[in-house]
Amino acid sequence: MRVQFLGKDPESKYNGSPTLFATDRADRRTYLAQGWVVTDPEALAEIGPIPDGEAVVEIPE
Repeated sequence: MRVQFLGKDPESKYNGSPTLFATDRADRRTYLAQGWVVTDPEALAEIGPIPDGEAVVEIPE
């Protein structure tokens, strides 16, 4: 799978987060988000169980 850079937070330093990419998957359109891992217990409690292999990331508008 190849990825195409779409954009990043202009406030971020060089090679910083968050960043958004599009993939070239043939079976479906997908995006990859690089961001800050959410560790806030209250937010995670509201989200509920997170499956193995997944993470919640925060990206600015």
